[in-house]
Amino acid sequence: MKRLTVVAATAAMVAATLATPAQAEPAAAGSAAPAEYVVLYREGAAAADAQKAIEAAGGSVIKVNTEVGLATVSTTNAGFAGALQSSAAVEAVARNQSIGSAPDDAKASAAARKAVARAAKNHTVEKEGRGGPARTWGRNVKDEPLADLQWDMKQIHADQAHRFEQGDKGVLVGILDTGVDGSHPDIAPNFDRRLSRNFTVDLPADADGTEIDGPCESDPDGSCTDPNDVDENGHGTHVASSIAAPINKLGISGVAPKVTIVNLRAGQDSGYFFLQPTVDALTYAGNIGVDVVNMSYYVDPWLFNCADNPADSPEEQAQQRLYVAATQRAIDYAHAHGVTVVSAAGNEAIDYTKTNVDTASPDFAGFPGQAARSRTVPPSCVSLPSESEYVISVSSTGVSRRKAYYSSFGNGYVDVASPGGDVYDTPGNTRDITKATLSAYPKALAVANGEIDENGDPTVDYVVKDCKGAACGYYQYLQGTSMASPRAAGVAALIVSRYGKRDRAHGGLTLNPDTVEAILKGTATGTACPNPPTFTYTRILPTGSTVTATHTCEGGRSDNGFYGKGIVDALRAVGH
Repeated sequence: MKRLTVVAATAAMVAATLATPAQAEPAAAGSAAPAEYVVLYREGAAAADAQKAIEAAGGSVIKVNTEVGLATVSTTNAGFAGALQSSAAVEAVARNQSIGSAPDDAKASAAARKAVARAAKNHTVEKEGRGGPARTWGRNVKDEPLADLQWDMKQIHADQAHRFEQGDKGVLVGILDTGVDGSHPDIAPNFDRRLSRNFTVDLPADADGTEIDGPCESDPDGSCTDPNDVDENGHGTHVASSIAAPINKLGISGVAPKVTIVNLRAGQDSGYFFLQPTVDALTYAGNIGVDVVNMSYYVDPWLFNCADNPADSPEEQAQQRLYVAATQRAIDYAHAHGVTVVSAAGNEAIDYTKTNVDTASPDFAGFPGQAARSRTVPPSCVSLPSESEYVISVSSTGVSRRKAYYSSFGNGYVDVASPGGDVYDTPGNTRDITKATLSAYPKALAVANGEIDENGDPTVDYVVKDCKGAACGYYQYLQGTSMASPRAAGVAALIVSRYGKRDRAHGGLTLNPDTVEAILKGTATGTACPNPPTFTYTRILPTGSTVTATHTCEGGRSDNGFYGKGIVDALRAVGH
């Protein structure tokens, strides 16, 4: 998966290399260098008792999520973790990735920052570039000018479903991502700025001085803390419009074009998603009555979190155990408060139920000397959030309905499949940009990246423009399980809209997440494994070279490793 779970849909979009420097030991006792930790309170313990223990160990609480019992702590005590081990109020403590401040020697150009922000880094996949009474509606997705380019909507019968259900404004969909461009004309009508929040802070550089998000002053707003209606990466905006772009005779339609979008920004411009913002966004979603959240990413810095992998140091093992426990607590909280959680299955093109080799973790230098390395990870190691309990994991399909070449898979891992694009799912296995998926793109990014000219017209094949009078919207082609997941989330939002009951606590509608999941899976179109089940993908790259890979599908027609219960179907999900 990731950086973000997206495979860029044009060869021009080359991923920037982020230095991922080698696990360092804590500073020597008595060192004045500040370090950051995350502390997970013991369930049932009083927050005051845990905070007293933290202070007694020499820590200062920067931030705390009381719903989950997770605190981010700064300390100069090299023995901080050991000092907390005996506290009855603390379950776990581990080194954190420090993201809240800029190193003094961070030097980077705005152009370099944009290069990082635009490169949605994917670990092992080549960067290719980028029921009830019937209701009738005045407009249909077919009315949208770019509808003919939305093969994905046809694959899941969303175009037909809109004759009966287009979503309810009282259904809230949370976008846990890099942000949402709330001013985009094909998002603004459904965007709730009042409820939207930013839970993270951009980081100019990592602990080794390697650029991450670039200098704060290079941001359009001159700040590392972005407003709640901004997306300086583009990924979150693509996800949001895939779910809920309105039917307004401009551009495209989303799967659920009348539901409400809430930006719950947990990812930085560069595409990093850390623990505390993820936990905070999930608990906030539960508190305000969000019905569905989409999470097209994994929680950094570990692609796979292992409790006791001998390849990891005791400190690393402790960190991974804490991340698993804290993330699950946050998901449990959201689920208990009516939130259906949908996640991308990942773009590593591997079977998550088998032993794999992870060469990308840890992927962030939270402190000097930390680096990724190769380690063998058994199936017991989990990727967050896609392998957490109560999460619906979504694999990706291409236009022919085959599993996309980059999509990860696994019998018992994948819950459902959904269209995310495959630019090589074509006759002759050559690249066709239109076989990716098309969704909204912030104009500011298109300008910054030189993808539109002085007249506002696209200069690249992966950007599309559409205007309605003076209002013009920009759209980009992308492929990835990041694109598959929101389309499944959109169907989940239609299910809540169709069958939900009045939410007396928050207004709008609500539906038990277990019921949503059961309907989503039960109405998916069962899709059998290839015959034979070991399928060979062939890709003829723009350079002329040929790449092949084989993936083996396990399971039957109604439940297998490529498609889970099947490809989601919006029409069947709303009872037709």
